[in-house]
Amino acid sequence: MPLNVFNARDGSSRVLLTDPSGSSSAEVSLYGGQVVSWKNERKEQLLYMSTKAQMKPPKAIRGGIPICFPQFGNLGALERHGFARNRFWSFDNDPSPLPPANQQSTVDLVLKSTEDDLKIWPHSFELRVRITISPGKLTIIPRVRNTDPKAFSFMFALRNYLYVSDISEVRVEGLETLDYLDNLMRKERFTEQADAITFDGEIDRVYLNTPTKIAIIDHERKRTIELRKEGMPNAVVWNPWDKKAKSIADMGDEDYTTMLCVDSGAIDTPILLKPCEEWRGRQELSIVSSSYCSGQLDPRKVLYGDH
Repeated sequence: MPLNVFNARDGSSRVLLTDPSGSSSAEVSLYGGQVVSWKNERKEQLLYMSTKAQMKPPKAIRGGIPICFPQFGNLGALERHGFARNRFWSFDNDPSPLPPANQQSTVDLVLKSTEDDLKIWPHSFELRVRITISPGKLTIIPRVRNTDPKAFSFMFALRNYLYVSDISEVRVEGLETLDYLDNLMRKERFTEQADAITFDGEIDRVYLNTPTKIAIIDHERKRTIELRKEGMPNAVVWNPWDKKAKSIADMGDEDYTTMLCVDSGAIDTPILLKPCEEWRGRQELSIVSSSYCSGQLDPRKVLYGDH
C-alpha cells in the first residue's frame, strides 16, 4: 500500500498512519518531520496542539512531538531547540537497517544538511526518523549519521506535548530520587524529593540519568501514558503555567491546563560522533488504561508490571 499523503486544511503536507487494525492513527507533518496528531481507538486526541499553532515557516509547530536537533533549548549558539523542527523533511528511500514495516503504519523521513544549514552549524549530517503506529503505541526511532570528515557533537530531544485532562490532576512517576537541572533556577542542580511529580506552578527541569520507563498518570481520564526510551538518558518535564503561557505568542492563555511536556533527550552530555558513525535512539509512547475509579494508581504496577 502506498503512503497516505494529504494536504491539511492549513495547506501543510501530512502523512496519515493507521495501525493495521484501524484502531489508532497518527498524522506526521513534513514540516519539522513532526508527529502532529495521535488518536486512540475512540478517536481521542492524545497529543496537545496549541490553539494558536503555526503550521508553516518560519515558526516551529507548537504541539505534537517536535524534533530538537542539534541543540536543545538555548544551550548553544543556534536558534532555540535547533533547526530540524523548522525544516521541510523528505521521504527516506533508504531506511535500512531497520526491519521493514507495513507502509500504512510506518513512515521514514530524512533531513540532510543544506548549504544554509552548514553556514550556521558547520557539520554535514543525515538525520533520519522512523515513525510507527500500532494499537495503543506510537514509536519513533531517530538516527543521526556523521557524513562530515570531522567529528561533531550534538544534542537531541523529542519534545512530547501530551494532552491531559487537567494538569493539577496529573502525576509523573519514575523520576523520584533523581538529580535534575532546574531551568527556573539558572540550571542549578537539585535532587527530586517527592515520590511523584505533581503540578501547581511553572516547571522546567532536565532530569539526569533517567530510567528507560516513565509513567504519566492522568487520574481524570483513568489513563496512563507510558514513556519508554533508549539512547536518550535525560527526561525534561515542562509546563509554563498561567503567567508564562500568556507570554508565549503561539500558545492559548489557558492551554497550560491541558498540556504537559515530558521529553526524551540527550542534553546534559552531548553525543559525540566520529566520521561515518551513527547514533540511534528509540522512544515508545503507549497507553495503559486503568480500572481504578479513584485514588492513586499503584506505581509498582505502572512502572514495573507487564502491559
